Amino acid sequence: MTKQLPGGHVTLCLFQEEEEEEEEEDMVDPLETMRQKCADTEHCVHYRERLEHCETRVGSRSSTLEDCTEELFDFLHARDHCVSDKLFHSVK
Repeated sequence: MTKQLPGGHVTLCLFQEEEEEEEEEDMVDPLETMRQKCADTEHCVHYRERLEHCETRVGSRSSTLEDCTEELFDFLHARDHCVSDKLFHSVK
């Protein structure tokens, strides 16, 4: 971005925009952090393994009506339950 100053001088205002972009990159969504931590807990690992097993089974077949919706919902429910217990304690 350029600015016209009195006297005909032109300046470039690139540094301010770059600083704003750097600040935005440093921000981390606490929800995503909590989801990852909860997905790694023993309770959620069980459901993730069931989902992965289902995806492998379904992916190995050339024709099937089976999908892994139930396993996906079970995993997401377990993970989000864990997140809900922890997330609101960290909200300011």
